[in-house]
Amino acid sequence: MKRKFTTNLLLLLSLNLLVKPFWIFGIDRTVQNLVGSSEYGVYFALFNFSILFNILLDFGLTNFNNREISRHANLLSRYLSNMVTVKFLMGILYAIVSVTFALIVGYSKAQLTLLAVLVFNQFLSSLILYLRSNISGLQRFKTDSLLSVTDRVLMIALCGFLLWGPFREHFSVQWFAYAQTIAYLITALIALLIVIRRAKFFKPRFDRAFIVSIVRQSYPYAILVLLMSFYYRIDSVMLERMLPDGDMQSGIYAQAFRLLDAASMLPFLFASLLLPLFSKMIKNNQDIKPLLGFAFRLLFVATFSLSVVCVVYRNQIMDLLYVNHSSESSVVLAIQMVSFLFISLVYIFGTLLTANGSLRHLNIISAFGVTLNIVLNLILIPRYTIIGAAVSSLVTQFSMAILQVLLSCKVFQVQLNLRSVLQFSGFIIIAIVVTFSILMESSNWAVGFIGTLAALSILSILMRIVRIKEIVKLLIGFEE
Repeated sequence: MKRKFTTNLLLLLSLNLLVKPFWIFGIDRTVQNLVGSSEYGVYFALFNFSILFNILLDFGLTNFNNREISRHANLLSRYLSNMVTVKFLMGILYAIVSVTFALIVGYSKAQLTLLAVLVFNQFLSSLILYLRSNISGLQRFKTDSLLSVTDRVLMIALCGFLLWGPFREHFSVQWFAYAQTIAYLITALIALLIVIRRAKFFKPRFDRAFIVSIVRQSYPYAILVLLMSFYYRIDSVMLERMLPDGDMQSGIYAQAFRLLDAASMLPFLFASLLLPLFSKMIKNNQDIKPLLGFAFRLLFVATFSLSVVCVVYRNQIMDLLYVNHSSESSVVLAIQMVSFLFISLVYIFGTLLTANGSLRHLNIISAFGVTLNIVLNLILIPRYTIIGAAVSSLVTQFSMAILQVLLSCKVFQVQLNLRSVLQFSGFIIIAIVVTFSILMESSNWAVGFIGTLAALSILSILMRIVRIKEIVKLLIGFEE
């Protein structure tokens, strides 16, 4: 079982790390460079707006379904018949709420039309995730791994043809959204056919008592996801709405946010591995401190190293990626990569608290985060535009990280170790010195970028912050 889990986990990570970065930097970035910051800025703001109420499409049903099908595969037909109906009803509710709030904030007819496409795309994406939960619940991990990148592969093919084919001169951001719709539709149909083939029968129905029972169990998690979506995604929406040139500012902000979003794949995938490990250890009354300490050390080294090089080489990175507004977005990138450090902490300690079932406390903290982020944006965006939005995000993420760390220390009685504090402080100081030494000596920034990452990795091993034996144990020793 350990070997099966490890093999399929590595397959999932490999496929996602190969395909999704190409989508982000090869396709999404090219679209912005082609259509311009203003047009893309509108798309970016509307896309983030469509995510704000995304939880209404799921409400925790996917996680519940995955857990139940993995335990009781014979219930697939019954659950599928009920869940598909519910997913469509949730889709209608989500669309009504999204469009209602869009009208309240004053989007134009053209913006509402694009938003409608993005809302439909979010529904299809959520439907795919639900269908995949059946496949993974049936232990068909390779099939699930392939489906996890099918939509992106199709999008890359469609958008690649539109971007570099005969229609390049007429390309618009609407085409970008339509290409995603086609890719999602094809992937959803493939996933549905696979699931129906595994089910004994499929007849859409609605069992109210069944659904109410599930929602009662999952609503605290749903509220948490909703709140986290708000304080992570609302910056670009407020930029576009509050400023006279909001579409342009949102587009510039998107240039830096794209890198933050890509970098966040690392702690997200890391948290996906930690959640079942933490859950099992807490259930078995095992000491989580060794794993927590190891996870913190490993992720800290990775995120700190990446943050440092992105801050130091921010101008070169943005000049390489974009044709317009690279100097403005480079400042935002520097601020957001500092935020990245705290986002990584949230992934570790938030995952630990989620595994422990501390959702009430997490919801209170997240509600504070939403309030803080909105207030700061209202104050800072009119005066400092994209810099104000980036600073608001930084302060919010810092606050969320500190509060979750403190709560975790209280719940699990974790105490700071003076030796560890000195060890990390020494690493940070030496890492900064090494980074700037390489910067001064290297004539090629790309060589300096890669050389710095390699040097800091070696430094972390020499200072015994990262230990190779522990990495091997994490990958193959799940039952220990």
